[in-house]
Amino acid sequence: MTKANLRRRDILKIGGAAALATVAKAALGAGTAEAGPGAALAEGLALEGTYAAGKYTLPELPYAYDALEPLYEQRTLRIHHDKHHAGYVKGLNAAVDKLAAARAAGELGEVKALSRDLAFNGSGHVLHSLFWRSMTPGGAGPDAAFAAALADRFGSVDAFTRQFAAAAKAVEASGWGVLAFEPLSARMLVLQAEKHQDLTAWGAVPLLVCDVWEHAYYLQYTSDRAAWVDNFMKLADWSFAGRRHAACRAIFG
Repeated sequence: MTKANLRRRDILKIGGAAALATVAKAALGAGTAEAGPGAALAEGLALEGTYAAGKYTLPELPYAYDALEPLYEQRTLRIHHDKHHAGYVKGLNAAVDKLAAARAAGELGEVKALSRDLAFNGSGHVLHSLFWRSMTPGGAGPDAAFAAALADRFGSVDAFTRQFAAAAKAVEASGWGVLAFEPLSARMLVLQAEKHQDLTAWGAVPLLVCDVWEHAYYLQYTSDRAAWVDNFMKLADWSFAGRRHAACRAIFG
């Protein structure tokens, strides 16, 4: 079976665990997936610099610290990337190591707390790795194909952007606004992710994300989340989202 012939029914036949493992490998940048169902995902979704030599790693920013100013100042960006994202990477590696030690010792009394640490820090690493690439200096609009896909799904590009911004602004407490590809329907969804790991749709592949945790914007925007989201929309890299969408369509139809 070639990747060109692979569609949703084939993914479901493969089995959830195998399919999700392929997606996760590609989405986390854990090398290049082997030829077959994961090839298009690996090419279009891999995030460089996020995993190497058996450890999760902090990716470099795809632009200079001051490249997003004045909409996103370098002081906030430095702290956000160098401290907060680095903290999630450290916590994720620690959780993986502690779980391995617990399995080896046959002592799983702390599995609940360690599993929570794994999900929390792992989600933080994935979403922040996407977040840096979800912005570009000056912003970038969707190409014709992705604009057509957004219009087909949401009615118009403008209707989509209004929904995405409204969802990000209305996230309860800390979390994310997320544009995701949902493979069962092969359609895009706008999601609100509370914390990192709550209110997701299992199997959905994030295409572009907006961080609305206070650490993402408070130094510059204080409590004005709406102003931050409005300016994020001016920095958003919809070409990045479009490439990820195309990769998902190559697999799921």
